[in-house]
Amino acid sequence: MHLAILLLASGRGTRMGGATPKVYLPVAGVPILLRTARRLAQLDPQAEIVLAVNPEDRSTHLAPLLPELSALGIEKVIDGGATRQDSMMQALAAAGQDCDTILIHDAARPFFPIEATRQAIARAAEVGAALLAIPTPDTLKQVNDARQVEGTLDRAGVWLAQTPQIVRRNLLEQGLAVGHTGTDDVSLVEQLGQPVEVVNGSARNLKITAPSDLELAEFIATLEDPT
Repeated sequence: MHLAILLLASGRGTRMGGATPKVYLPVAGVPILLRTARRLAQLDPQAEIVLAVNPEDRSTHLAPLLPELSALGIEKVIDGGATRQDSMMQALAAAGQDCDTILIHDAARPFFPIEATRQAIARAAEVGAALLAIPTPDTLKQVNDARQVEGTLDRAGVWLAQTPQIVRRNLLEQGLAVGHTGTDDVSLVEQLGQPVEVVNGSARNLKITAPSDLELAEFIATLEDPT
């Protein structure tokens, strides 16, 4: 197995507000993108990492991080596309053809669990695709357009998807070739009728989206960072 890691960092993060794209904002003094890259580099020293960025960020926010990103083994930096799936496809095209297993991760999740991700890589090699996820802890309500509750949904078997997500390259390319689209990567395999396995993720695997998430990320950093 030869692993390619596609690190997606081209989103604008408009819900965060401000002039700086969210993946370049600091958490406990370290830019989110750099935090995520450092953790990904621990997964497999032989893996190839492809970073997809917004071209508008190259000369400004990205440039100061390039020396450390290079030291982490990230040499392929490509322009992302208009959508997340476009960025994933362009990063996939840049990955070496000898990479038969593809890990896709959102840069805005800097605290993903390393050992669980290694388990997911092993399961994807076995069954074809795997992702980190957690069972939903909350009651689910069906709500109409007027924000009135129409019913309570059974949460048994409902999981919240996270990244990393790992897919055998041939299955990912098959899903893309038939024109499937999805809000995450393993859904391309689901639509082929192929199995996708869930590995327990972590509540700390926060996707930083809004200003309040930064406050929580600062706290998680106190738990995760070396002392």
